[in-house]
Amino acid sequence: MQPVSESNRGNELAEIETLRIAETFTSRQGEGSLTGTPSFFVRTSGCNLRCWFCDTPYASWRPEGGQVAIDDLVAQARRAVDADGHEVRHVVLTGGEPLLFPAIETLCRILRADGFHVTVETAGTVDRDVAWDLLSLSPKFAGSGPDAADHPAWAARHEDRRLPIDVMRRLMHRSDAVQVKFVVDSPRDFDELTDIVERLNARPDVVWIMPQGRSAGVLNEARTWLQPWCDRQGYRYCDRMQIHWYGDRRGT
Repeated sequence: MQPVSESNRGNELAEIETLRIAETFTSRQGEGSLTGTPSFFVRTSGCNLRCWFCDTPYASWRPEGGQVAIDDLVAQARRAVDADGHEVRHVVLTGGEPLLFPAIETLCRILRADGFHVTVETAGTVDRDVAWDLLSLSPKFAGSGPDAADHPAWAARHEDRRLPIDVMRRLMHRSDAVQVKFVVDSPRDFDELTDIVERLNARPDVVWIMPQGRSAGVLNEARTWLQPWCDRQGYRYCDRMQIHWYGDRRGT
């Protein structure tokens, strides 16, 4: 009987491990430091928070999708090409909350071993020691949870889970590259945002601020008051370019 090599063991493990996936697609990154970069997106399904403004309810409030083997996801990434037919070498693991699932460790490891640049987009509520290339951390404000009258259990869970500063700092400490993204609804969020940045010991130049909104018109209006404030604070203004490019729709 032939001995099983380490690489074969890794392949066998990948075939066994699965993730619940809401969708996969190739698009351009619309937010943060890699805006405009052609990327293959893997959206895991399932979340431990319930933000009232969530723009992917099919991965949180009403999780969709079935279990997909890790090796199938890697194969999709290897086949991904951009609009011009060029090979895509950036992968974005998003959700939902991708760090909820142990199999994300295997997926990250195999993708990076294949030479992909891997971004993990997370709310920072789960401490998982995974190797990635860019941590995209999105802390949630006190007002981010659902209405307690309509969703009392989830409102309590959300508030209890949304801001574990010690977990976020550990994730940041283990990351070679970090961006901290905030979704701002109004100037009322400014003081809380500044407090979170200070508690995270985050440099202003890694802080990216996005306006709340799901239409180009709303985003453009918010920019008039939000970008000047970002400039004064030394933060980076971050429009949601996928909405400007494609509109508010899935697969973008």
